[in-house]
Amino acid sequence: MILRIIAFTPRGTLLARELAAGLEKAGHRCDARSFRPFPDEKGQPVLPALERESLAQWTQAAFREAQGIIFVAACGIAVRAIAPCLQSKHTDPAVVAVDEGGSFAVSLLSGHTGGANRLAQEVAAVTGGEAVITTATDRAGLVAIDSWAAKNGWRLERPEKVKAISAALVAGRPVSFQSDFPVRGPLPCGYQPGEYAPKLWFTMRAAPSEALKVLPPALWVGIGCRRGASREQITAAVDAVLAEEDLSPLAVMGAATICIKEREPGLVLLCKERGWPLRSFSPEELAAQPGEFTPSAFVQETTGVDNVCERAAVAASGGGKLLVKKRALEGVTAAVAAREITLRLEEKEELG
Repeated sequence: MILRIIAFTPRGTLLARELAAGLEKAGHRCDARSFRPFPDEKGQPVLPALERESLAQWTQAAFREAQGIIFVAACGIAVRAIAPCLQSKHTDPAVVAVDEGGSFAVSLLSGHTGGANRLAQEVAAVTGGEAVITTATDRAGLVAIDSWAAKNGWRLERPEKVKAISAALVAGRPVSFQSDFPVRGPLPCGYQPGEYAPKLWFTMRAAPSEALKVLPPALWVGIGCRRGASREQITAAVDAVLAEEDLSPLAVMGAATICIKEREPGLVLLCKERGWPLRSFSPEELAAQPGEFTPSAFVQETTGVDNVCERAAVAASGGGKLLVKKRALEGVTAAVAAREITLRLEEKEELG
């Protein structure tokens, strides 16, 4: 998580420095600043101070660049600073306010999707204080699906439906539970198989549904293409192969190909537009993939392996199941493989 930290007093600046060190040990990337220069006992700045930048400008930049913001200050200062920047609970970064003594870390904004509740707990662990979390599902000990999805990297289709599910759980009404994946362990309180409203569906399917769909980043699209294939041509082939099995683009983790194609401009542009990582494999790595693949003498002659798209998809998915075999369209081939998923709602989802 990329974090921005700001403090406003000499004591708070010392805590901000401590927080940055502790949170970086936990795997975060931190940039800690003080509102004014505060020297240590040797006369050196404890932290870099804001120079010509105002608090409003710092906050706006933090909203654009960071996934979490920590104010070592009163909640009122934090609220006034972030108010002009607020957009949506599904896109705003996590915001936490901690007093300069480190006694309380308050989750202010994006507690679930943004991860502020978890961040407040991490801050409290560093300071030895207490995390203050006010979201209703957490206070009731319920599993909030948007928080679970954010923690596990799953995607929500139409996340505005989360509100109805949370309201039902807090009110003690059942939420209809459906999963296309094996479920390990008991369902959390409030989630029940059956026809109830609202509905929750764990799936990779693209079919329209009244349920809140929760989709895993489980699919890898393998791609082969002739030299100079355009982004439009590659996009058409990818969308066609997903549509063939009613697979949602939200469930795609990334794309894969052979190493000699990893710099094809059309392929690189597609991955950039969709935010997909692009993995590439050598002919030897592709040839080593177990399974039955659609062979091509031409592909063998030009690349050194009998199939690129199917083998690349399986390789990227860690030996997953080939869901859609090669589909050819205007000089582009595409296939889809999926890693195996086992669902456990009370913990991080596990690979089977």
